[in-house]
Amino acid sequence: MDYKKRQANFEILRVLAIIMVLILHYLSHTDSLLEVGKVATSKQIAGQFIESFCVVAVNVWILISGYFLSKSAFKLTRILQLLAEVYFYTILVTLVMQIAGTATVAQTDRIYKTTQFLFPISSEHYSFATSYILLYVIAPVLNKGVQYMTRKQIKYTIIGLLVWFCIIKSIVPVVFPTDMYGYNLDWYICLYLIAAYIRKYNVRILTGFFSSMLLFLFSGLGSFAVSMIFHHINLTSGRFNYYATVPAHYNFILCLTGALGLFSMFRYMKIFENAFAKAARVLAPFSFGVYLLHEHLEIRDRWTTWLSGISFIGPVPAGALGMILHMAECVIILFVCCVFVDFIRSQIFKFVGRVFSETGLFKWIYSIDKDLAVDKEK
Repeated sequence: MDYKKRQANFEILRVLAIIMVLILHYLSHTDSLLEVGKVATSKQIAGQFIESFCVVAVNVWILISGYFLSKSAFKLTRILQLLAEVYFYTILVTLVMQIAGTATVAQTDRIYKTTQFLFPISSEHYSFATSYILLYVIAPVLNKGVQYMTRKQIKYTIIGLLVWFCIIKSIVPVVFPTDMYGYNLDWYICLYLIAAYIRKYNVRILTGFFSSMLLFLFSGLGSFAVSMIFHHINLTSGRFNYYATVPAHYNFILCLTGALGLFSMFRYMKIFENAFAKAARVLAPFSFGVYLLHEHLEIRDRWTTWLSGISFIGPVPAGALGMILHMAECVIILFVCCVFVDFIRSQIFKFVGRVFSETGLFKWIYSIDKDLAVDKEK
C-alpha cells in the first residue's frame, strides 16, 4: 500500500481512537465498569467487555504519531499550535463557564486551580496532552537516534523498554513505584520507537489484515477474561486488589498487542472510498480538540450528567443493553458537539494566522522552522 493510502487510513483510525476515548470516559463516569470487591452487575460486565477493546485507543494514537513524526522535520509551529489549542480550551472554557455561573472546580482551592488553567502543561490539566506535547518536543532526538542506530540496536532498545515498562508489570501482581500504568511520557517514548522501527524497516507485525484483526480481537477477549478472573478471585478471597485493575493499564501486554493489531489492521486495510471514509478524514483534524474540550476540568466529570438530563436520553439504565444504547447516544452527541466547537476554533486560528502572517513574530517563527529543516538535511 502506498504512503498516501496508508496516511488516509490512519486518519480514519485516529477518529476511531478518539471515539474509543469518549467511550472509555463514559464507562468510567457512569459506574459501568467492574469495581474491586463488589459483585458485578450486567451493566458493569458489558462495560468491562467494551473497555477491553477500547482501552487500546491511546496506544494507537501514539503509534500513529510515531509512524509519521519519525520521518518528519521538526516544526516549532506544530508545537506552538498544540499549545495554542490547549490554552484555547483551558482559558476560554473557564471564562465562559465563570461568566455563565456554572463553574464549580475553581470554587475550592482557587490558587491551585487557577494554576491548572494558566499552566495546563506543567500542572497536567490534561495528563495526555502534557506527555503528548513533550513527545513532540523530544521527537527530533528520538528521530536522530533511530536514524543512526543499527537495526539490532533499535530492536534491543525496544525489547529492553518493553521488559521494563510492560512485561514485568504484566506478570508481577505488585504495584511498582516506577510504574505509571502507561499514562506517562516513558511509555509514549517506547510506543514511538516501536512505530519508528516499523516505519523505517517496513516491518509487518503480522501477515495481513485478517491476522491483525485476530490479534486485536484475541487481545481484547484476553484482557476481558483476565479482568473477570481476577475480579472473581478478589471478590472471593480479597486478594489481588491491584492486579484486578491492571488490564485497564496502557502498558499491560494485551493492551499493547491489541493496539498493534488494530494499528496493523488499518495499515493494510483497503478502505472503500465512500461518504463515511471521506467524512472520517474531514473529522480527523478535530480529534485532539474533541479530547481537550470534553476533558476540561470543568467538564470531564459533568458531561455524562448533562447529557443524561436531556429528556429523550434520560439517566443511565441499569441493564446492559440499555446502557450500551445510552452510551451510543451520549458519545455521538458529545462527539458532534465537540467537533462543532473545534471547527469554530480552527476557523479562529486560520483567521489569526492570516491577519498576523506578515508580522515580525510570525515570520521569525517560520524562519526557525526553515532553519531546523535545513539542519535536518545536513
